[in-house]
Amino acid sequence: MDQDKPQVAKAALWMTGAIASFSAMAVAGREVSYAHDTFEIMMYRSLVGVIVVCVVLTLTKSWAQVTRRSMGTQVVRNALHFAGQNLWLFAVTAIPLAQVFALEFTSPLWVIVLSPLLLGERITSVRAVAALMGFVGILIVARPSPDTMNIGIATAASAAIFFALTIILTKRLTKTEAIGCILFWLTFIQLFFGLAAAGYDGDIALPSLHTAPWLVLIGCAGLLAHFSLTNALAIAPASVVVPFDFTRLPVIAIIGMVFYAEPLDLWVLVGAVVIFAGNYINIRGETRKPQLA
Repeated sequence: MDQDKPQVAKAALWMTGAIASFSAMAVAGREVSYAHDTFEIMMYRSLVGVIVVCVVLTLTKSWAQVTRRSMGTQVVRNALHFAGQNLWLFAVTAIPLAQVFALEFTSPLWVIVLSPLLLGERITSVRAVAALMGFVGILIVARPSPDTMNIGIATAASAAIFFALTIILTKRLTKTEAIGCILFWLTFIQLFFGLAAAGYDGDIALPSLHTAPWLVLIGCAGLLAHFSLTNALAIAPASVVVPFDFTRLPVIAIIGMVFYAEPLDLWVLVGAVVIFAGNYINIRGETRKPQLA
């Protein structure tokens, strides 16, 4: 047991980086939204990502990892992620940050629902309970009614579904492709999508002295967040990592309150706890399977 403590401590450090990166990305997205639409933000984010990934692949002499054997899946995955990221960036400008993050936590539960259709996986009783709890959590967070429903909640909830589809296709890609390959095509393909979407009207806003640092932060934070989360999951069980990830919610709620005067909504926190519980029940059920075999 004591030998596991250093690994848990390392995972906690990686998750600190992930939490800081996700939070920075949300704040930066809101800070540049007055000057750039979501397509432009994604274009500049992907441009920064391409540069960073290419530099890392060159320094580590890992270009051999980048292959074209799964291009169909790469394109579909990145189209889905591009859509989800645009919806997420819009949501952070339209509703309180804590509400966005709470609804984003439903992505793993959508994976449970969609996996039987796309991966042929079976829905167990534990997965069914987890998915049901996630749905209840969504209702608590959104509290759908003519007064509370708005485009921000709809886009945040939709983003979670697109992220779930991205997770499923990423799972498929990791069976044959290296992380460097996936990250390269992630940034390169989405740069193409961003250029096409932002430039369809022939008008792409250039970064200003104020927005340029925020756009660089979005690009770097996006890569660092997923890199940190991946490293945390590589050295510690998901049952350990996920509770750390959940601390993103109170952190972003405090940021929203301090910097944007967003009120702390008790029902958002309650709904997020229900969503988290559903995720955690599913993870515990999955990790116990080998022990029962």
